[in-house]
Amino acid sequence: MRNLSRARGLAVGFVVLAALICFGSKQFVMPPVRDAQTYPAHDIHNDEKVSIAADPYDTSEKGAIFTQKYTDAGYLPIFVVVTNNGDEPVSVQSLRVELVTGNRTKILPASLDDLYRRFSKVKRRGDEPRTNPLPYPFPKKGPQAGTDRHASDEFHAAMFQAQAVEPHSSQAGFFFFDIDDISQPLTGTHLYVNDVRDNNGQELMYFDIPMEKYVATK
Repeated sequence: MRNLSRARGLAVGFVVLAALICFGSKQFVMPPVRDAQTYPAHDIHNDEKVSIAADPYDTSEKGAIFTQKYTDAGYLPIFVVVTNNGDEPVSVQSLRVELVTGNRTKILPASLDDLYRRFSKVKRRGDEPRTNPLPYPFPKKGPQAGTDRHASDEFHAAMFQAQAVEPHSSQAGFFFFDIDDISQPLTGTHLYVNDVRDNNGQELMYFDIPMEKYVATK
């Protein structure tokens, strides 16, 4: 009986250890990219054969692809997909996006530095209780200070980085919007996308994506 109990204990220990290893090795993987027209919230420019979709990752189920808890930190990740069904490439090198809420609040996407600052774990002078007798060292300079490597790698991997969209293909990535003080960030909200350019450098008309189309499917 003692050997049996010991064997069971070892088996449980291995299961727990395996779970911890899997959890510790979790990495961000970009979700599959579909044609923009297949997402509920999208806008199509039929003449240019370009469509753009916006897919908010506002639930715990969808947010499970990340290693960082963006919604807990006050950010709304939105997966933006650009599909080019034309015969010439389009440029998204200077893509500009803006989230405009139902009460007309305009929110620009967070920069890498914004994410570093929000997720930084560096405690700065004055954060410690005054009773602490030891002098607290000054933190390292720069927005990356205090951000762990996994978070930094995820920021770079997740954010929209495409330069161009080749004919009959799609490019996608995330934009992160600070909605910390907004109770219903998707109600009556629109995502506007500007500075998509054709192969001749001509800017296309802006894209207007009503987020209510996504809300209606939930």
